Amino acid sequence: MSSQYEVLGKAPGAEDLKNLSSEDIHLTIKNLNAGYGKMEILHNFDLFVSKAQSLCLIGPNGAGKSTILHSIYGFTNIFSGKIEIDGKEITNLTPAEKLKSVGIAYILQDNSVFPDMTVEENLLMGGFIKDKTEESYQEAEKILDKYERLRNRRNQPAKVLSGGERRLLEISRALVMKPSVLLVDEPSIGLEPRYIDMVFEILGDLQKNEKKTIILVEQNAKKGLEFSDIGYVLVSGQTAIAGRGDDLLKNDDVGRLFLGG
Repeated sequence: MSSQYEVLGKAPGAEDLKNLSSEDIHLTIKNLNAGYGKMEILHNFDLFVSKAQSLCLIGPNGAGKSTILHSIYGFTNIFSGKIEIDGKEITNLTPAEKLKSVGIAYILQDNSVFPDMTVEENLLMGGFIKDKTEESYQEAEKILDKYERLRNRRNQPAKVLSGGERRLLEISRALVMKPSVLLVDEPSIGLEPRYIDMVFEILGDLQKNEKKTIILVEQNAKKGLEFSDIGYVLVSGQTAIAGRGDDLLKNDDVGRLFLGG
């Protein structure tokens, strides 16, 4: 581990991390070693997050933040360890099974809307693995009722949307499957400040009012920690420091390394 991070002291253990969540732990990662091909990126990684709680992963490039989301969703090689939802092991389920049977949705960081399809068609794509198509229509209708920005453009191609509206559509499309866990990769990337605030307001509403569990990777560490209940600082595939989001914002080491302080 690079000497500049050793100031963070002793890394938190599983019990320390568990104490940051309530009794109602929804998603657990235990002693996970995972990566791509034969390359291991996460080393003995633990994570605990409760129902309707938000957790932000911050750290330098290459620390393994997105690999955590990929591992939860089923995009990595898992060498050992386990991932559980409400005590049920889901480590080796496919992404489609995770979305359909245990309610984990992944919102990608790159622009993943279909530009020539209408806003409504994009929403319906979120439910492509549902057995009953009418359920997708019902969920899409609820989303259009809730978000006027999308409702006003429901029959227009997605390419006419602003950056913020596209991000709203990406988040909304994931909601069609009624997930309990949202994995959000870089929600603020490439957005103007006013849209960044809008996106975090939407995520906050989903957490507080719809009881979604949110795990996000955010390059804008200050914004991510302000939003989240818990923060993990990752270094070289391990959690170097963890705490309540507010506490990490005040932490001198975190400030110096990641908040420009």
